[in-house]
Amino acid sequence: MRLHQDPAVFEDFYRRHVDAVMRFVVRRVSDPHLAADLTADIFLAALDAAHGYRPGRGSEIAWLYGVARNVVSAEHRRTAVENRVTGRVAGRRLMDDDDVGRMEDRIDAERGTRRAWEAMRDLPEGERAVLELVVIDQLTVSEAAEALGVKRVTARVRLHRARRALAAVASPPVVYVEGEV
Repeated sequence: MRLHQDPAVFEDFYRRHVDAVMRFVVRRVSDPHLAADLTADIFLAALDAAHGYRPGRGSEIAWLYGVARNVVSAEHRRTAVENRVTGRVAGRRLMDDDDVGRMEDRIDAERGTRRAWEAMRDLPEGERAVLELVVIDQLTVSEAAEALGVKRVTARVRLHRARRALAAVASPPVVYVEGEV
């Protein structure tokens, strides 16, 4: 079959079989938009698989129904998976006002920590690396210096700078405006 080689051949094939394919689809799905989409998908799949059609094995319509069956079955499988996923999500308890209030309290309580993480992310790589090794991984400054391949004094300076930057974020300096008490 030369469907994929000649647009006129494909057009003739489409016109001969579109009604039969549409009937096949509407017997299996009830949504008219889905039926139209599946019909188009079937002809696209037929176009892709046309090189595999063997006239000696059966008629064009029989082969096309095989393609249609595969396309419709794939849609049913996709829909079943989607419904299972939706069912899992739908089975979750929605948050009530108390839950929302507790979540807001947690968010407020962690505001300083989030600012510290953001500030830490903005630190130069060397300062952040020393800070992570000392504060998070609990290494000594000497061990952190060794791990990073820098001198101990360099690690101490970087740690000092990192801590100073985080302290500024955690408690921003108070700015007094003249005339205010």
